[in-house]
Amino acid sequence: MNIPYSTITDWVSNTCQLITPLYQSLLKEAMDSAYLHVDETPIQVLDKDKQGQTHRGYYWVYHNSLKDLVFFEYQLGRGREGPADMLKDFKGHIQTDGYSGYNFLNKEKDITLFHCWAHARRKFYDALKNDEARATYALEQIQLLYNLERNAREASLEADEVLSLRQREAVPVLTALHEWMKLAYMEVTSKSAIGKALAYGIKLWNGLTAYTTDGKLNIDNNKVENAIRPVALGRKNYLFAGSHEAAQRSAMLYSLLGTCKLNDINSFAWMKDVLERIAMHPINQISQLLPHNWTHKA
Repeated sequence: MNIPYSTITDWVSNTCQLITPLYQSLLKEAMDSAYLHVDETPIQVLDKDKQGQTHRGYYWVYHNSLKDLVFFEYQLGRGREGPADMLKDFKGHIQTDGYSGYNFLNKEKDITLFHCWAHARRKFYDALKNDEARATYALEQIQLLYNLERNAREASLEADEVLSLRQREAVPVLTALHEWMKLAYMEVTSKSAIGKALAYGIKLWNGLTAYTTDGKLNIDNNKVENAIRPVALGRKNYLFAGSHEAAQRSAMLYSLLGTCKLNDINSFAWMKDVLERIAMHPINQISQLLPHNWTHKA
C-alpha cells in the first residue's frame, strides 16, 4: 500500500500527543536527582520563515545516570535559556563538557558544575602529531585514572569505597599531572595543538578533578554522549526535521525510547503495550507506564 506521507505524519503526531503525559512524567523523574549529565547536539529543522534553508536547532539532553533515565528537549538555539529554565530548581552536581554556555551554573549556589576527562583526553590525542612526547605522557597519566575507574567497576565497589580509592590513588596522579601541565605550558606555544590541550586542562582543572570528591560521580560525560548517538545516526538518514514541532516530537521519542534502551526494555513491546493501555490509564498513575517502571500485561 502507498500510504500518503501526510497520513503517516498525522499518525506520529497523534501518537506523540497521546504519550505527552508520559514525557512530562519522565521529565519529573529524570530531574529528581542530585547528579545529572548534560550535553547538547544540533538538528537541522525546516522553517517556513527561512525559504530555501534550514534552521539549526539543538537537542538538550539530560541524563540521570543514578536512575538510568534520559530526557531530550528541543530548543531553537544553543544559548543558556534552555538549560537555565530546565535546571532552575535543580540542586546537586552537573557534569558537562567545557562549553562556556554552561558557565552560568557556576553562579548557582546549589549547583556544582564539573567537567569531563574524555574531552580533555581527546585534545591530547589530537596533539600527538604536534608534540608526541608531551601528548603521550599526558595520555599515559590519564589512562592511569581510567584504569582505577575500571578496577572499581570490576570490583563492584560501593560509592564510599570508590571515593576512598580515588582519594588514595587518583589524587596523587592528578596532583603530579597538574604540576607537569603548568610547567609544560610555559615551554610550548599557546596556539599549538599541545598548547591548546594543556590550556584546556589547566583552565578547567577544578572541574576535572571534582569527581574525586564523591564516589557516585563519573570521571567523564560518556553516559550522556552515548545517549546522543542515535541522533547522530538519525541525521544521516532523515537529514532534518520537518518543523520545530516535529523536532520536539522527536525529542519526546528519543527520551522514551532512549530510556527503554538504558533499562534493557524491548522498545517495540513497550510502545505497543503502552499505546493500547494509556487512554484508560489513570493520569495520577501515569508514571507506572514509564519504561523503567513498566510491567508488561498480556
